[in-house]
Amino acid sequence: MVASAELLRTLYTAVLSDVMDEMGYPNQACRPFMRPLDETTSFVGRARTGLYSNAYSVLEGENPYELEIRLIDDLKPGDVPVFACGGPTHRMAPWGELLTTAAMARGAVACVTDGLVRDVRHIRALKFPVFHGGIGPLDSKGRCRMIEMDRTIECGGVMISAGDTIFGDVDGVVVIPQAIADEVFRRALDKAARETHTRDELRAGRLLIEVYEKYGVL
Repeated sequence: MVASAELLRTLYTAVLSDVMDEMGYPNQACRPFMRPLDETTSFVGRARTGLYSNAYSVLEGENPYELEIRLIDDLKPGDVPVFACGGPTHRMAPWGELLTTAAMARGAVACVTDGLVRDVRHIRALKFPVFHGGIGPLDSKGRCRMIEMDRTIECGGVMISAGDTIFGDVDGVVVIPQAIADEVFRRALDKAARETHTRDELRAGRLLIEVYEKYGVL
């Protein structure tokens, strides 16, 4: 695969979504309620998935964060924890400053969740990309817990498996299935180059119809 730095420099979620549409994968963009905490951040990385369920109490002696801690401590450079909370939700709040700090120390490049996040001011100061389904002060303790990790999940309306490529920017989050990632990036780089030529010729005064017929992008 092309180096992550080049992909982030050249590509964007819209062109990746267009390419997957053309390849017969039209449902790879997370729902638009999932937004970045900081719109200047973008990322590309491998999904590490966690599935959350509602909780209403904490048993005596129980560690409600057990599976969550295991996943975070097992992150590798380039990983993206993706937490499915069935959002939008008012209860599920799995992500905050301390998980951000721990994930950064392991080399993770972002977090994606359709649940809530908190400690927003501190996370923004860290410049760590977090894409979320809402903001609130609630702790997850006694409200939700991770019940599975590294299984196929649905997050923001998209089915995501561990190892899939996740790409996020100001327009949102797209999920690229592992089996087609190389082909998606090859086509997307070509399409991005044609879009650049289109933009240049439009600025020079060429008619939109002429440029579209020449490059086939819009």
